[in-house]
Amino acid sequence: MMNGGTVLITVEGFPERVAEGTTIAQLVERHGEGDHHLIVERNGRFVYPQDYGATRVEAGDDIELVHPDFGG
Repeated sequence: MMNGGTVLITVEGFPERVAEGTTIAQLVERHGEGDHHLIVERNGRFVYPQDYGATRVEAGDDIELVHPDFGG
């Protein structure tokens, strides 16, 4: 799965190095995101929660971890 290399991505506007082969699920865990309402965007596109474990980030990806503000 991972061969020891790293890739540079952007997470919420900040550059971050992650291991090659890192999945969205691993990235969410790495950032301590436990909110089940969390929305993840990869390069401006919505990633379905059921795809987090199968979606690997790639060099240059722009990841946003969005917390919707529910309420009134």
